[in-house]
Amino acid sequence: MTKNKIIIYADGACSNNQEDNNVGGYGAVMLYKNHKKEIFGGEKNTTNNKMEMKAIIEALKLLKTYSIPVEIYTDSAYIANCINQRWYEKWMKNGWKTANKKPVKNKELWMEIIDYMNKIGNITFHKVPGHSGVELNEKADELANKGIDSIR
Repeated sequence: MTKNKIIIYADGACSNNQEDNNVGGYGAVMLYKNHKKEIFGGEKNTTNNKMEMKAIIEALKLLKTYSIPVEIYTDSAYIANCINQRWYEKWMKNGWKTANKKPVKNKELWMEIIDYMNKIGNITFHKVPGHSGVELNEKADELANKGIDSIR
């Protein structure tokens, strides 16, 4: 049982990542008090990072209120580091360019996540080790793979 906060475990997967004709999936487990919801979906021609971000966005879309604290658990260092080290603030200040002056990848997805962060206010991101037996992270991974299977 969770206290008065929403817990989200999110994961993404991509079969043949970096190939032209690949399939990706996302999955998330959402917990609030005694309620549990599992979601998944998939896309063609995507990347693992996009699917990780999509898992978070699709879970946040289901929130009925923004007044409850949200904790997001991800095994993506890309996402956790960007949020916790506030890379996105530098990107925005630099016109969505990286330190190397290259366009930020997945800009639209980052903008969507940042929009939710602004709406919710009390949202934290936690990095969990991937494929290491963290039960709900393993479940999110299973759902992400189910997302891949759903569009094959």
